[in-house]
Formats: sequence, C-alpha cells, structure tokens
Amino acid sequence: LQVLAYNRHTYGTVAQRLVITIIPAPDGEPPYQGEFLVSNRNVEELLPASVQEMFLQAMAGVWEQDDLHVINITSVLDRGGRVPLPIEGLKEGVYVKVGSHGAFSPCLVSAASPQSRFRCSLGQQPLASCYDTFAPHFAIHWCNLTLLQVLPSPTVPGQVRGSGVLEEGGDFQPPTEATPQDLLPGYLVTLLVPLAVAALLCLLLGHLMCCRREGV
Repeated sequence: LQVLAYNRHTYGTVAQRLVITIIPAPDGEPPYQGEFLVSNRNVEELLPASVQEMFLQAMAGVWEQDDLHVINITSVLDRGGRVPLPIEGLKEGVYVKVGSHGAFSPCLVSAASPQSRFRCSLGQQPLASCYDTFAPHFAIHWCNLTLLQVLPSPTVPGQVRGSGVLEEGGDFQPPTEATPQDLLPGYLVTLLVPLAVAALLCLLLGHLMCCRREGV
C-alpha cells in the first residue's frame, strides 16, 4: 500500500510504502461480534494500540469476557455521516467492531433488544442494566449498538480438478454430448415471415395507389 500525503500550507508531497501482512486468526473468526458507536472520538484517535487496549479494558467490564479484540474501526463519515462543525471538542464519531468467543452479556442483550430500540425511537434512554465503564474516556451511543452472531459456514466439497494435461494415447471425451438439433424450422420462420410481411405491404400499397385513385 502506497500512502501519498501533502502539506496544505506548502503543497509539498511525501510518499511512503506500507507493507501490510494479513494473518488469519488462529482460532478463526469470533462468533460473537458487537459494533459500538463512539461519538467523542475521531478515527485516527482510535488507531494507536494503547487507545484500543484502553477501549477493550472498558469493554471487558460491559461484555464480561476476557478474549476481546478489535475487528474493525470505521469512521462515521464512511457510513454517510456529516462532517462535524468546526467547533472545539466536536468529533466525527467512530464505529468500533469488537469480537469474542464468549456470549454476549445480559447488559448488551438488553441494550440491543426490541424494547430498547422502541425507547430509542421515542427519544428515551435505552435499556442498559449495567454500569457504563466507558465513561468518561469513550461516549458510547447505545441506541446504535449492533450485535451479530456469526455462524460457521458449512464446507461444501468442490469438484476435483485434474492436471489439465491429456494423457498420451487418450482421446478427448467431452463432458456432455451435444444433441442434434433441427435448424430448418427456425431458418424457414426467419426467412419466410419477413417475406410474407413485405408481400402484404406491397399488395396494400399497390391497392391504395392504383385502386383508390379518382375515377377508378
């Protein structure tokens, strides 16, 4: 990945090549995933590892699990959000997706329940039965909480492919035999129908020009 940046004041540019190595998780994708909206942070403020560790420590008090890790960090602007006003302390907001192999806590389940969604639609506080351990560092918008349980996809056995090289002395056998088709009816329809229409038009035009004249 090549990152190109420029200075807004001097318009100077600098390029840096960033090598990213993607390694699959040893335990696979976590089956329990939750996405939280942090309204008092920008996306670059949650990229440092120390800030993510502090966020996970606060998350452990709500989720009640120890194997939490950050899966994705997305700015609210990438989800259709508006650019914040140039006011001191006003942030754009960040979506943080966290995964775990442990089930959701009763607090998270109640906060994402239909009753809690209904209270949010009325402008009331959601049903969060636990103590908010994120405050005061992270302001969580609980009405935007999304809980997802990822089920493992069943493995479908694929087709066994050969080497692609025809063995010596063997004949190529097509996978399916083409059935013979009679193309004469289609050829006649394609040829005779336009000729019949053209002949009818000629007869109609001749009748109008020759037999409909005055005095005839």
